[in-house]
Amino acid sequence: MHPDGTARRPLVMAALIIAAMTVLRIVYASALELRTDEAYYWTWSKEAALSFLDHPPMIAWFIRFGTAIFGDTTLGVRFGGILAMLVTQLLLADIVRCITRDVRAVVLAVLMPEAALYYGLLMAKVAPDVAMIPFAVAMMWSLVRLAQGGDGRWWLAAGLFAGLSLLSKFTAIMFAPAVAVFLLVPDWRWRWLRSPYPYLAIVVAIVVFSPVLIWNAQHDWASFRFQGVRATANYGVSLRTIGDYIGLQFGLVGFVMLPVVLLALVMTAWRGYRTREPVAILLSTAVLVPFLYFFGKSLTLRVGDTWPMFMWPVGFAAAAINLAMMPRENWSVKMIRFSVFWANTAVVSGLAFVVLVFLYYVAAPWNFLGKIDPVGAEAGYEQVAARAQAALDETGATWIATTDYRTYAMMRWLFRGRVPVIEINERGRFQEFGDPGMDRIKGHAGLYVGREPDTRSPLWDTIAAKREQLGQVERRWRGVLTDTYVLDKLTGWTPELSPPKDSPLFQWRVLAFFSLSPPAAGLSHMGFGPA
Repeated sequence: MHPDGTARRPLVMAALIIAAMTVLRIVYASALELRTDEAYYWTWSKEAALSFLDHPPMIAWFIRFGTAIFGDTTLGVRFGGILAMLVTQLLLADIVRCITRDVRAVVLAVLMPEAALYYGLLMAKVAPDVAMIPFAVAMMWSLVRLAQGGDGRWWLAAGLFAGLSLLSKFTAIMFAPAVAVFLLVPDWRWRWLRSPYPYLAIVVAIVVFSPVLIWNAQHDWASFRFQGVRATANYGVSLRTIGDYIGLQFGLVGFVMLPVVLLALVMTAWRGYRTREPVAILLSTAVLVPFLYFFGKSLTLRVGDTWPMFMWPVGFAAAAINLAMMPRENWSVKMIRFSVFWANTAVVSGLAFVVLVFLYYVAAPWNFLGKIDPVGAEAGYEQVAARAQAALDETGATWIATTDYRTYAMMRWLFRGRVPVIEINERGRFQEFGDPGMDRIKGHAGLYVGREPDTRSPLWDTIAAKREQLGQVERRWRGVLTDTYVLDKLTGWTPELSPPKDSPLFQWRVLAFFSLSPPAAGLSHMGFGPA
């Protein structure tokens, strides 16, 4: 693809839009306080553990990279996500270029994620999904290169990126069916089944993933048991959870973009399986299988808002390629114009929506969604930290105790090491964490900061601490009350960092995810652990 002057103009326009949207994401990342899960992952970045209960360690490494450049700032924590978005777009551009040699298709492929809310804005919010996306797309890119050139060494690159994807989040395994049919359905299957490269790729992926395997072998396979609850739970058919899943896809991918991409994926699957074309088979299956799986799970379980987000960039590539293929396959002019119109509409309307959401959170003073606002629901912890600091000064307490990981993460983030912060229960989350400062805890009074109604938990019956209530503090965002916290002085007790595994202080709360109220479950990034 060697664009002439006419073809170069769309590339220049795309580059300008990407530059402007990248600035928008940087401003968003710098302006908004961390959400609770982001602060939780930041605490991971301060530890030397091989892996963690909730997820593999890649997100912690992303954060450590960003904070090494920008310090412990919101931009530092989120910088890895901003970089991941740009890398993802470069990979999408090359995938589409390799297949179509069409500048307009390349431009569409890089602008579609900009016009989808999750990627165009929320890639600036760090999560394991954000870490996984560039590696997952890189795996697809490697396999496309393999299909184009036939060099078996691309299997090894695909294995490397598959391992890195799994080192980011376990849901990367959902690309396995796509890779399997990519290997087995096309006419080349016997060539690759007799080749050592696919098998070596599996070995490479396992070796790269080995830190998680080692950590789990040392800790009773805790991560797999923890995540297994989500995969096997069944709570009866619910129209609300189905609506949540479909509604979130429309909101995060785009109200116009989602049907455009799904239609293109169906057309790509038809083309691929009918002609046994490897890339079409790979890209369509990589999205449609997880999409249908999550739809099936949504019949009985709320699907987390970020869970399906790893697959849609592959869908964007498929949609751009499909549009370029339609004239070559002699589709009617009317159908081609119809498809081009809706693709362009999806990009333009999506970009406008992303900018409006950005302005709402960064510049507007209103709260239109009340308690269910996904950002507001996790904002306002500065108010809690300020009241906690005053209580520390008043009582002479030297450490802070919490009973939920969200409060723990935000207190640790906001105090930045000035005061030791301990979650006294769910200690299974903190295996291999370093010394939080026991010399400042043992023999000293502590301050409990707990959200109502956690302060009345039966857990306190197992704790010998004397509690003296100091008062309450409200957490608000733009005038809307979100939560009320109780502050207690703790004396006569030292928390146990490594209680026995059968202790109520060790066990994580696996049922909290499923008992969320409908509003909170419907809009915010919730769960019994980070999603």
